[in-house]
Amino acid sequence: MEPKKIRVGIIGASPGRGWAARAHVPALAALPEYEITAVGTSRPESASAAARQFGAAQAFTDARQLAEHPEVDLVVITVKVPAHAELVEAALAAGKHVYCEWPLARTTDEADTLTKSARSAGVHHAIGLQARYAPAIAYARELVTGGHLGRVTSATVYAARGKGAEGRIPAWAAYTLDRDTGAGTLEVAGGHTLDALQHLLGSISDVSATLSLQHPVSTVAETGEVVEATSPDHLLLNATLVSGAVVSAHIHDAKKTDARTRLEISGTKADLAIVSTAAGGPAGIQIGELRLLGTDASDATWRELSIPSRYRWTSGIDPAAQGFNVAQMYARLALDLRTGSRVVPDFDAGLRLHRLLDAIRLSAETGTRQSVG
Repeated sequence: MEPKKIRVGIIGASPGRGWAARAHVPALAALPEYEITAVGTSRPESASAAARQFGAAQAFTDARQLAEHPEVDLVVITVKVPAHAELVEAALAAGKHVYCEWPLARTTDEADTLTKSARSAGVHHAIGLQARYAPAIAYARELVTGGHLGRVTSATVYAARGKGAEGRIPAWAAYTLDRDTGAGTLEVAGGHTLDALQHLLGSISDVSATLSLQHPVSTVAETGEVVEATSPDHLLLNATLVSGAVVSAHIHDAKKTDARTRLEISGTKADLAIVSTAAGGPAGIQIGELRLLGTDASDATWRELSIPSRYRWTSGIDPAAQGFNVAQMYARLALDLRTGSRVVPDFDAGLRLHRLLDAIRLSAETGTRQSVG
C-alpha cells in the first residue's frame, strides 16, 4: 500500500506570478509524495483563481482557516517577510508542520520567538535555505568532508544579482528596498550565500563587514514610481571560520552586466569552485543550476566535475528550473515527515543565520570585528 500523500496548503499562492507559482507549485507537482490541497491569498477572487490553476480543493483568504483545515498537513508560507511571524504562529497554533521561506522573520527577536514556538509545538519546521540541496553543493560538501581538498585554508565568494539593474526594480521587489522589512540584499542574497558557505565549510566565528548603499533611488518598472532605498545593496565581508580558515566575500545587487556567483574554496591539496549558470546567476546561489569545478593534487588545471546522480532526488523538474532546488528540499522534508528524522534546515538553523546577520550589521555600524554568537 502506498503511503498517504502529504497534503499541502500554500499561503501566498497567487495565480500566475510570485515565488510560489514559479518555484513551490512546480516543485510539489514533481514529487509524488505531495499534493496541494489548499491555497491562500489576500483576496477571494485570486484565491479561487489559484485553486483552479493549481488544482487545490480549498481556497482561503484567512490563513488561520487554511492552517486549521483537516486536509492540510503542511503549511507553506511564501508571502512577504513582515507577514511571516503572524502566519507561522497561526500554523503552529493549529498543530501543523511548517515550511517558511527565508528570511524566517523581519528581526532576530521575531525569529527567536518563532523558533521557541515551533519547538513547543512539537511539529516539523523547515526554513527555505534550499541552496544546500543543489546537487553541486551537496557533492562539494562530500568532497570537502572526505578530505579531497586536504585542509581548507580559505574561501572567496563573489555573488552579484541583477535585481535593480538599470535603476529599475519589479513591483514585487520594491518593498525589499526598505531596511525595516528584513528582506534586502544582506538578508536574502547574503543569507542564502553565507548559509551555503557554512553548510560546506562549517560555522563562521567572527566577522568584519562593510555595508553600503550604492543605488539610493530606483524606479518601479511597471508603474514608473520612484522609490528611495534604505537597505544596503552591497556587503563586503572578511571572516574567520571556526576551523581557522579565512573567508572574503562581496555580495551585491543591481549588477548591470555579468550577474553571477562564484564560491571558490582552497585547500592544501586541491581547490573547488561552485559557479552559477546563466539561468541562476542573476537570481542568486539558491536559484537555478550550479556547476562544480575542481583541481586535484596532481593537476592544478580547473576542470568541470561530473556530479553523481545520487544527488538528484527528483526527476520531474528541469535542473535549471527556479524550483529545482526547492523540489530537492521538499524531497528530503518528505523523508523527515515520514520517518521522524530532522535533516532539513529548521527554524533553529534560520535563527543562527539571523544572528550571523546581526553580527555583520553590528560590525558595519561600529567599524569593529564581531564574534558570532
